Amino acid sequence: MASNNNKKKTKPGSSKSMADLADKHICYEESVQCVESEIDFVDTTFLKLRKRLANTLREDFCGTMNTSCEWVSRRKSNTAICVDLDEEVLQWGKDNKIAKLSAEKKKRITIVNDNVMTIQTEPVDIVLAMNFSYWLLKERKLTIEYFKRIYEALTDDGIFFLDAYGGYEAFQELKEKTKNSHCTYIWDQDTYSPVTGIAKNYIHFKFKDGSKMMKAFEYEWRVWTLPELTDMLSEAGFKPTVYWEQADEDGEGNGVFIPETEGEADAGWFAYLVAEK
Repeated sequence: MASNNNKKKTKPGSSKSMADLADKHICYEESVQCVESEIDFVDTTFLKLRKRLANTLREDFCGTMNTSCEWVSRRKSNTAICVDLDEEVLQWGKDNKIAKLSAEKKKRITIVNDNVMTIQTEPVDIVLAMNFSYWLLKERKLTIEYFKRIYEALTDDGIFFLDAYGGYEAFQELKEKTKNSHCTYIWDQDTYSPVTGIAKNYIHFKFKDGSKMMKAFEYEWRVWTLPELTDMLSEAGFKPTVYWEQADEDGEGNGVFIPETEGEADAGWFAYLVAEK
C-alpha cells in the first residue's frame, strides 16, 4: 500500500513535535487494529464450522505481521505465513514485531516478500485478507482471479476470512476523527467516483501538542458492496456467509458478529465475510 509520512514542520531550533517523534505504524495499530478480537473471531468461527482447531494460517497483505504474531502466540501448534509486496513495512514488522517473539515462536512464522497474485504456498487451514486490503484489486476479473488462487491455497476444509465496510457514508467524501490515548486518528475519504467505484483515502494523525502527521497512509481502492463480494466469492467456488456486527443498547457495535442475510441500512457498518471451501 502506498504511504508517506508528511509531518507538520517545527521551527528551526525548536524541540521536535510529537508528530516528528511518532511512529506511523504504531499509531496505525493503536487506532485501527485489534488483532486479539480479530483472531478470537477467526479461531472460534473456524472451530464452530469445522469442529476442529485450525493450525495453519496465511496472512495476505500482512503489513507489519501483527495479526500473525497474535496467531502463533495462541497455540504452540499454530504456524503463519506472512505475504506482502512492501519490503519496507515487512522490515518494520521484523524489527518491531517478530523481534519481540520468543525464538520458538519465530520459527513458526514464515515471511514472504511477494505478490499475492503469484505466490504459491503449502495448503493452509485459513487465509486472511483483512483491513480491506484486497480492495486494492480494483477490477472484478482480477478480484475473482485472486479469490480462485486462495481457493487453491486452502486445505480441503479451509476457510477464507475477509472484512468489508459500507453504508451510505462509505460513498461520501468526508473526514472522521477518533481520539485514542496517544493521538487523534483521522480517516479521510478524500475522493470517490460513483462511476468507477474508486475511492482515494488517507489516514492522518493529530497529536496533543497540535502537531500533525498528514497522509501517513494513502489508499486508492474499489469500494466493493457485499452483494458484489459474495457473488465473486461464489464464482470462485466458495460458499460465502456475511457475519454482521451486533449492537449494544446504545445502538453501537459490540464486537459480536453472527451470520446475517439482511443486515441494516446503517450510515456506516463493518462486517466479516467467511468463505468456506
